[in-house]
Amino acid sequence: MPVKAMLQIKKLIHDYITRDDEGNVSGKIRALDDVSLEVKPGEFIAVLGHNGSGKSTLAKHLNALLFPSEGEVWVDGMETDDEDHLWDIRQEAGMIFQNPDNQIIGQVVEEDVGFGPENLGIPTKEIWERVDEALTTVGMQEFRHKSPNRLSGGQKQRVSIAGVIAMHPKCIIMDEPTAMLDPSGRREVIRAARALNEVEGITIILITHYMEEAIYADRIFVMDEGKVALQGTPHEVFSKVDTMKKLHLDVPEVTLLADELRKAGLDLPEGILTKEELAEALGLAKKKN
Repeated sequence: MPVKAMLQIKKLIHDYITRDDEGNVSGKIRALDDVSLEVKPGEFIAVLGHNGSGKSTLAKHLNALLFPSEGEVWVDGMETDDEDHLWDIRQEAGMIFQNPDNQIIGQVVEEDVGFGPENLGIPTKEIWERVDEALTTVGMQEFRHKSPNRLSGGQKQRVSIAGVIAMHPKCIIMDEPTAMLDPSGRREVIRAARALNEVEGITIILITHYMEEAIYADRIFVMDEGKVALQGTPHEVFSKVDTMKKLHLDVPEVTLLADELRKAGLDLPEGILTKEELAEALGLAKKKN
């Protein structure tokens, strides 16, 4: 029996309606144009694209913050257009946004993490079990009695992630969760995302414009002008350096360096993603010579 898709998008179109100064409809802007893709349970997916490519609009469809103008979006077998399943979908597909301050509402870390389960009507004893579990998962147990205002950006974002984990989602959509963080904070959040995926088996959808964050994904979807312009494994996508440049996107610095060395005549494979891979490839190239 085939595994049911965690997320399934069929011919999705999303139009934003524009209005004049008097509030009358003046036109529409197509943000997503005939997008189809499928994500299996437990996958780590990265979605890349320049500003205005449609990637954040796509993210908001995955937990029914937006609804299709045309086409279908299914989350764990439930269609997002079905109002009867709206809260089930939002519980199963949690959302993390750019600014953690917009998601944190509690005066104390543990209270903030317990807010979601409390709203679901979970018994008090189980709420605290979930809070313990979630804070441990993101490495924030020692901060549970602190005010979120006293935390760094990376720590706040980990509290946001813990709040979503406490609702026991099957999938977490992260819409540029590291955009407002320094490099240290970015590493904290991506480490937490990878642990959730590898240890807990949670499906992760990471929307990002940092290429280095996408190298850990199972698959990458590259958005451009509302369409999926490129898809594949990180090695497959980042081996297309010239195509990525045409889409106004970078590739990881190591990949770019390897590409330049290859063009200069070194026998290196395409799609090198890490310093370790480059060192190994250079060692093999040296032996051949």
